[in-house]
Amino acid sequence: MITLLIMAFAVGMDAFSVSLGMGIYELRLKQIFFIGITVGIFHVVMPLIGVLAGHMLSETFGKITGNIGGILLVILGLQMIVFCFRTDQQSLVLPVGGGIIIFSLILSVDSFSAGLSLGMFGARAAIAALCFGVVAVLLTWSGLLIGRKVQSLLGVYGELLGGIILIAFGLKLLFQFT
Repeated sequence: MITLLIMAFAVGMDAFSVSLGMGIYELRLKQIFFIGITVGIFHVVMPLIGVLAGHMLSETFGKITGNIGGILLVILGLQMIVFCFRTDQQSLVLPVGGGIIIFSLILSVDSFSAGLSLGMFGARAAIAALCFGVVAVLLTWSGLLIGRKVQSLLGVYGELLGGIILIAFGLKLLFQFT
C-alpha cells in the first residue's frame, strides 16, 4: 500500500506542476473544485485502462502516450504565452468547459503509463486507481490554488511563467519517453 501511495504521489506531481501553471488563469473556487474532481476521475479511469492494457501490450505503448502528453503540454504552454500578449484575450484551451476534459486527459497520461506497468506486475487495479485518484485531486487543487495566488502577485508575468512551466514540463515528458 505504501508503494502505491508513493507511486500515486509521483504520478500526481505532474498534476500539481501543470496545475500550478494553469492556476495562473483567473479561476473561481468552484471551477478549481470541478477541475480537481475531473482530474481525479481521469486518474482513476486511466490507470484502470492501463492495467488492462498492461496485460496485453508492451512498454512501447506507454512511450507513445508519454510523447503525446508532452506535445499537448508544449502546445498549451505556447498558447498561454501567446495569450498573455494578445489584446482580444481569446484562448483556445482553458481548464473550463470542454477544456477541463482535455486538461484532465493530458494530466492523466502518466497514470495510464503507470497503470500499464502495474498491469504487467499484477497489482490490484482498484486500490491503485483509487490511490492515484485521491492523490491527484489533492495535488491538483493545491497547484491551482497556489497558481491563483501567484497570478494575483505577478499579473501578466504570471501567465508567462505559467506557460513556461507547461512548456518545460512538456519537454521533460518528451525527453523522458524518447
